[in-house]
Order: sequence, then C-alpha cells, then structure tokens
Amino acid sequence: MKSWDVIIVGGGIIGLSLAIALRKRDVKVLVVERGEPGREASHAAAGMLADCTLETPSALQAIATASAEMYPEFVHELQDESGVDVDLRSDGSLIFPAPEELGKLAGFCVEHSLPSPLAELEPSLANPTQPAAFLKERSVDPRALVAASLKAARHREVDISSGTTVQCLLMAEGQVTGVQTDKTTYKAPVVVNCAGAWSGLLAPHTFPTRPVKGQMFALIGGPKNVPRHVIRAHDVYLVPRSDGRLLVGTTVEDKGYDKRTEPDTIQRLQKAAIRLFPALAQARLHEDWAGLRSGTPDNLPLLGATRTSGYFVASGHFRDGILLAPVTARIMAQVVTGHPAEYDISAFSPTRFGI
Repeated sequence: MKSWDVIIVGGGIIGLSLAIALRKRDVKVLVVERGEPGREASHAAAGMLADCTLETPSALQAIATASAEMYPEFVHELQDESGVDVDLRSDGSLIFPAPEELGKLAGFCVEHSLPSPLAELEPSLANPTQPAAFLKERSVDPRALVAASLKAARHREVDISSGTTVQCLLMAEGQVTGVQTDKTTYKAPVVVNCAGAWSGLLAPHTFPTRPVKGQMFALIGGPKNVPRHVIRAHDVYLVPRSDGRLLVGTTVEDKGYDKRTEPDTIQRLQKAAIRLFPALAQARLHEDWAGLRSGTPDNLPLLGATRTSGYFVASGHFRDGILLAPVTARIMAQVVTGHPAEYDISAFSPTRFGI
C-alpha cells in the first residue's frame, strides 16, 4: 500500500497552500477532500485581504499583517507555476462606518486618512460627504486563487484524493498512522486537519469548530468601475473584479450546514449596495451563493500540534482564510517538519480546546 509523509484533510486554500509549502521541503503529501477541491469556503469567499480592521482580534494582528505582506510573492509563485491570473488588485478599500464605529476608527492600527477627496475616489457615490476611511488593502479572486493553487500542487506532484470523506484517524500506541475514509484507508505518520467547517467532526478528537454561513452574490452589466475600490459599509461590502463582476455580501449566520441562499437576504444586500451607488440599479444579478466559514468559540484559528503525536490542525480561520493562507502554510510547514514556528502561535494552539 502506498504511503505518504503527511496527509492533509481538506482541499481548500489552506490545505492546498500547505501541501505546496511541504512539497518545497520534499515532503510526500496526500490531500484528501470530501468534495471537489476548493469548492467550499474558499470558493465562496470575497477575497478581501485586510490585515487591519475593527474586527481583527488583537492576538491575530501580527500574523495577519505578515500574511498580507507575503501576498504579492505568494501570488507571483502560484501564477508562475499555474499560468492562472488570480486578479490581485491593490486599489485599496474605503470604509463607511456605522455611527457607533466612528470613534473607534481614529485609533485603530494607524491613521487612515483619505488620499484624495471622497468625490474623486468614487465619483458615483450617492453621498460623497459621509465619513470614510481608507485602507491600503489588496483583494484577490479566491476562485482563481484556488484554481492556481490546485494546478501548482499537481505540478509539484501533490497527490489528491477527492470525493472521499475522512471519517477518523488511524492510531497505534498513541501515534497517528493515517486516516480511514468512507472508501479506503491512507497511511502516513502525520495528519493535518484543514477541513474547515467540518474539521471539528473528525473522530476520535472532536473540537468546537462550527460552520458560520455567509450569503453573497455577484452583479454584472453595471457601469464600468463602479465602485473603483473595495467598499466596506456597516451593512454591506462590495468587491470589484477586473472582469467586470461586482461581489456583494455578506451575512454572518449560525445556521448549521445550511448553504441555501434566501431571496429576502439577497434583496436586502442589493438595496444596500444601490443606496451607496445608485448606478448599480442598472446591474443585474449574475449568481448568488452561500459559504460556510470555520468559526471557533474565541474567534481565533487553530494552528499547531495537538496532544496526539503526529496530529496537527490548521482550521478555524473564520472570515480570514484567504488572507491567512500564506502565513498558515509557512507556519504549519515549519511545525509539521519539526522546526520552530516563525511566529508566536501559542494563542492558536489546538490544546486550548483539549485536543
């Protein structure tokens, strides 16, 4: 029976990025994905790469900033190996805070003064006199990013088994020896759980990750370059793509594994977008979808070794999975291969949940 050095459970952007990082270290890797690689949370994400927002937990700040700084090189390597353009944009973001958030904006991270008058930055904005802040933030197309990662992983001879669900770890004398799926067994002395919203279900060591639903949609056919920047308002966000699509989202819902979209929710978000940019009334709905983010009780990811020899976790990234992919891959490749982590990840240890 074929064996590997490491088995990664989950073929989203976290699992694929880690697989590539491990192959750079000559580690033999198998990725096992319950569905189609990259078709869950990674496929549903908007791709905003904001390392410093009002929602960023302070414990996450250092690795979020590090990951944002890694992105240009991360993307360059993926594009070079795959030939896929992942639409990395560096136009920045405009924040339109709720009234209760205005006081917080002045002191968070650094001062974010507008580089130009709001009316010049976004000529189609309905109210160019409203309070706003500017973030030097990038965005990326997560679907293209996953496609590039999948091609790059295969180029680097990562083995991928899709359409098979890992049911439990295989153990011998307290040491991981592989995984049991609904179809077969796979052998490896190291297993990394990157299964996102499903990561807490892997027997025998369950832990409290949960699916957090987010609904969003894409508009097409509206005015070109409206908006020009990523827009973050208190009730909606807008993410322009270079191909003319405009992503609109999102919700944060505890609805279990329900991935259905709700017409009332989509309509509410669309109305919020049109209030900001009336010209978007000309655009039409292209598609809508819902994704399941991986949440944890303390809203911090799970990164590192468990108490079981050979078992590691890289999950619980909540709304930051795309942003944190580069730093997660680097850190986990270091830890899995027995090297010290480049960054302090003690706050993210899976052992805090008894694993």
